[in-house]
This record gives sequence, structure tokens and C-alpha cells, in this order.
Amino acid sequence: MSTETTAFSAPARPAPAGDPPHSQVGAVVPIRTIGRAHAPRILAHLLALDAHDRYLRFGYSANDEQIGRYVEQLNFERDELFGVFNRKLELISMAHLAFSVDPNCTSCAEFGVSVSKSARGRGYGSRLFERAVMHARNEGVHLLFIHALSENTAMLRIARKAGAVIERDGPESEAHLRLPPADFDSRVTELLNEQIARTDYHFKAQAKQFWSVLDLLQEIRQGVRKSRDAMK
Repeated sequence: MSTETTAFSAPARPAPAGDPPHSQVGAVVPIRTIGRAHAPRILAHLLALDAHDRYLRFGYSANDEQIGRYVEQLNFERDELFGVFNRKLELISMAHLAFSVDPNCTSCAEFGVSVSKSARGRGYGSRLFERAVMHARNEGVHLLFIHALSENTAMLRIARKAGAVIERDGPESEAHLRLPPADFDSRVTELLNEQIARTDYHFKAQAKQFWSVLDLLQEIRQGVRKSRDAMK
């Protein structure tokens, strides 16, 4: 009678910054709301944008100090921010839905988005736009604005595909999209999407903690091995 011994092996370490995988039609991209506690990750994401990407996102060549002030002045109580995180819990794409403070346009909001270079071509900009539109509808927004440079073809393409009216004024363009009122489907879908995204984030946090503990154990094991070899 033979005896088999099964050795425990840790699961393969997930691939770094490319997560989540390339989105496909119908695939769920976990997009969750992000708050003040995520401000350091927001800052890191925006600072990682190169000069051209900063120019497209903000409409001017924002330096590190200006980006820092932008993050400091974010109003998490009034506005809504959404993000996509990879398995290392790095923010690789984010959107800012800014609600109007003009008393004459209380049902208006503005949309802005940025995607890390390593995460381009996966449709995150479009998915974030869809997520923001759904939330805006549920919050009673009737008119959504997108201010973008005319050379920001990716953003203008997203707006045009959604049916927005685009007006060009020299180097700048403004798109406005009229939103239908909220309904049962939009409210339930937003709740489900948020729950899925928070669960995904929780699992990623647990996995990150697991690999951190495993790395620490491996460092301790290597240290013990070196000490033992030195004593021989």
C-alpha cells in the first residue's frame, strides 16, 4: 500500500499593474465610489500622469503642486468620485462627477476622467462614464457637461457615443448630454454595481495582505538560513 504526500503550495502571485483584465463586451468592471480615505491613492494616480495626459485631463499643463491643490480641494460630501483598482489596490482609473453649485443650474453636473497609461484600451473611460451617468440620473441630474480639449478625441468619442451634443470653440469643446429621469432599474443597478465593486475591493485587500505576510515569512526564512550557513 503506497502513501502519497501532498505538499502545500501557495497560489500563483497575481500579475501586477495590469489588473483588472481587459474588459470585454458585457463583462463587469468593478467600479466603486471613492472617498476622502482614498485621497492618497487619488493623488498618486494623478501625479503618475505624464505632461500630455495632465493637459488633456485638466485643460492645462498642471504641475505637481496644482494637482496637490486639486486633490486637497475635492468636496467628497457634495461630489461623487469613482475608481477602478488593480490587485495591488492601485487606482488605475478614476472619474469625478462634480455637481453644480450654481443656484440656476441645480440639476447639472460635470464629468471628468483619467486612465493610467498601463490601463489604456480596456474601455475603463466608457465604463466610468456609464457609472457616472447612472449615479447622476439617480441624483436628479438632468444635464451632464463634459469640458474637453478638442484634441481629447477619446473623451469626445465617449460623449458622442452616448448621444451628447458637442460644440467646439477653438481648442476647446463642450459636450452636454440630457439624462432621462431615474427609474427602478437605474437605482437597483447602481446598488448592485456598488456592492460588486466593494466586494471585489475587499477580496483584493485580503489578497494583498496575504502576499505581504507571505513575503515577510520568506524574508524571515532566508534570514534564518543565512545565519545558519554563517555558523557552519
